[in-house]
Amino acid sequence: MRAPDLDEDGWCLASAVDYHALDAEVFDLPDEATRTGLKPGDFAKLIFLIAVEEDEEPITDRMWVVVRETADGGYFGLLDNEPDIDENDEFWLGTEVPFGPEHVIEVQPGNAESVAYAARTPLKVWPRG
Repeated sequence: MRAPDLDEDGWCLASAVDYHALDAEVFDLPDEATRTGLKPGDFAKLIFLIAVEEDEEPITDRMWVVVRETADGGYFGLLDNEPDIDENDEFWLGTEVPFGPEHVIEVQPGNAESVAYAARTPLKVWPRG
């Protein structure tokens, strides 16, 4: 699974594990078993770095995704938030997002509604292979 790249895709994901390693008291994260055991319909919060034309530095936004499927030790999820940026051609509710356990900062168990949401066709599919 190809990871998103800030230069190529205009966004990428920050490593929650790296943030936790810098300051575990301030930046808590779910244990590894929780982060590696997500199922379709579960909610995972990720840290997105998003390029914005006017700014040299990317903006940071924490957003929820709903897990769609597992793949190669990671996941594909559907974005369940709208990012807080004015010009947005990449991220809309229902966009497919690839991520790994190392990106997960928070988890909530799924429910019947989120399982149904995860089964729908993504608004924008992440390329496979």
